[in-house]
Amino acid sequence: MLERSTNNTQRFLPWACLLFFGLFFTTSAHAQDPRFAQFYANPLQLNPAMIGVFEGQMRFTANYRDLYSSVLANKPYRTLTAGLEFKSPVGRSDFASFAISTLRDRAGTSNFQRTRLTLGGSYMKQLDDNRRGNGGQYLVIGAQIGAGQRSYNWEDLWFTEQFNEGTASVDYTADNGEAFDKASTNIFMDFNAGLLWYALFDDNNSIYVGGSMHHLNKPSISLLDNPMEKLPTRYVVHAGGELPFNDNLSILPAVAFQSQGTAMSTTFGGNFRYRNRDWKELAIRAGMWGHVANKLEQGFGIDAVIFTTILEMERWNFGISYDVTTSILSVANNSRGAFELSLIYVHPPQSRKYRVNCPNF
Repeated sequence: MLERSTNNTQRFLPWACLLFFGLFFTTSAHAQDPRFAQFYANPLQLNPAMIGVFEGQMRFTANYRDLYSSVLANKPYRTLTAGLEFKSPVGRSDFASFAISTLRDRAGTSNFQRTRLTLGGSYMKQLDDNRRGNGGQYLVIGAQIGAGQRSYNWEDLWFTEQFNEGTASVDYTADNGEAFDKASTNIFMDFNAGLLWYALFDDNNSIYVGGSMHHLNKPSISLLDNPMEKLPTRYVVHAGGELPFNDNLSILPAVAFQSQGTAMSTTFGGNFRYRNRDWKELAIRAGMWGHVANKLEQGFGIDAVIFTTILEMERWNFGISYDVTTSILSVANNSRGAFELSLIYVHPPQSRKYRVNCPNF
């Protein structure tokens, strides 16, 4: 794939082929879901069982990721997600929650787009009788149902059949030799499910383990009326917690393993969290993470180091992170990977019946 430019065409033809295979076959044939460095700040895309796991009555989350702008210029991978959750008490100590979330991203010269709208719910069950204290154990089960679609803009692409070697130019009027039946997939249904267990031992001492399965129905996402072109199920296992050093300083380690089709990846690391009693409801976090991915026959390797900073306020969390590329792609992008923002707003409970102890993520 190349943009509509004939400058230095012969020189960049190999890169065009590489970009075509990397973008088209990765996103269409293998159809991998977008990855977020701040996975812990994007709960509705990570695990449906994260719905309602917050200390409040309502939560709004938003995430933005800009990937490979140094390589793809003004058409990088841009991903935007947003979610809204509501929680309601059930009985003495359990909770039921409802959520709506959306995801949209766009990438490359073809303007490849993914759009998804999801409705979800969860049920939080307390496993002990310690609701009034700072501790407690909870088991959460969650599920999501949604609809999605993928699309391309074929008119902005050219193919090898349209390249004239004699003039070293592209003839856009020539037949491209491809049989593209449509520019978008049919709208498909999507199903996700997950579990989460967590335990709290104090205000800043907790542990959690969760797992989820996305695209359980493996919907068809073909642009060529090929019913065998399906979206692979994505499996997620994640864990983390908070370990205190003293009343003011703690560390929040976490790890998330994801597998989808032939692709596997792990993001691991931690954020240091500092709060001062004089700051009241203000805290700051800073940390470093690593992202490991399989390279098929080469095995696993670290392809990015992630630096994060998060500002916590009474109701708001603002996060920013940057991926430094460490894979072979660093030669092309000068190690400039992805820029990511996260925003979380939690509306505090209006009465004691909405109060529930939850870990910091």
